[in-house]
Amino acid sequence: MVKSFFYTTAALTAFAANSVLCRMALGEGAMDAASFSTIRLASGAAMLLLLSGLFARQGGSPAAGNWFSATMLFAYMVAFSYAYISLSTGTGALILFGMVQATMLLWALRSGERPPFMEWAGLALALGGLVYLVFPGLAAPSPVGAFLMGVAGVSWGAYSLRGRGSHRPLADTTANFVRALPMVLVVSLVALGDSHLSPRGILLASLSGALASGMGYTVWYAALRHLAANHAAVVQLTVPVLAALGGTAFLAEEFSLRLVLSMILILGGVALAMAARRQPMPMKV
Repeated sequence: MVKSFFYTTAALTAFAANSVLCRMALGEGAMDAASFSTIRLASGAAMLLLLSGLFARQGGSPAAGNWFSATMLFAYMVAFSYAYISLSTGTGALILFGMVQATMLLWALRSGERPPFMEWAGLALALGGLVYLVFPGLAAPSPVGAFLMGVAGVSWGAYSLRGRGSHRPLADTTANFVRALPMVLVVSLVALGDSHLSPRGILLASLSGALASGMGYTVWYAALRHLAANHAAVVQLTVPVLAALGGTAFLAEEFSLRLVLSMILILGGVALAMAARRQPMPMKV
C-alpha cells in the first residue's frame, strides 16, 4: 500500500510537471514544438537506457514494449507539445485528462460493459464541462490547441491501458521510448525550417524528458500494477489541479472562473462515473 501510494504520487507530480515545463518552454518562445518533442523523447530515452543498465534485470530487451504503445507515446508527445503553444497550463491539462477518462470509458463500452445510469450521468456532466470550456467565446481556448490536446489525451489513455499489462515497467517504457524516437525525428525534419532553440528551452525539454517523462512514466507503469483501472482513472483527475496551480505559481497564469467551473464539471462528472463502476476494465487491449 505504501509503495503504491509513493509510485502514484510521484507519477502524478511528474504529469503535472510536464505540463508546466512544456508551457514554460513553448509559451515563452524558448523552443519550437517539434524540437521540444524530440529533445524530450531523446533525453527520456537516454535516462531510461541508463537506468536499464543500472538495473540489468529490468533492462530493455527486443521483446520489451511494443510498436502500438510506442506509436501512442509518439502521438501523445507531439500533439501535447503543439497544443501547448496556445493553451494555458491548467486548460491543457484539463482537456488532456478529460479525454483520458473518456477514452477509458469508451474502451469499457467497447469491451462489453453496460454502465449503470449514474455512470452515464457522470460522463454527460464531464462532457458538458469540456464543451463549456472549449465553446467559442472571449475566454475559450484555441480550437486547434484544444483539438491537439484531445488527440494527446486519447493517445495517453490508450498508452495507460496498455501499461496495465506490463510486468517489466522499466524495460517496457525504455523500449517504447526507443521505438518512438525515429518517429519524432521525422517530425523534426519536416519542421526543420521553423526550428529554434535556446539554452533555456533545451534545459526545460531535457528536464521534461529525463525526469518528468522517462522516470515519471516508469513509475506510472509500476503504479498501474497496483491500481484497478477505475482507480487509475480517478487519481489522474488530480493532475489538472496540480498543473493549474503550477501554471499560476511559475507562469503567473490566470486561474479563470471559466477554468474553475469547467474543472468542477469535468472532474466531478468523471469522478461520479468512476464511482459508479462496479467492474474493473480489462487489463489488455
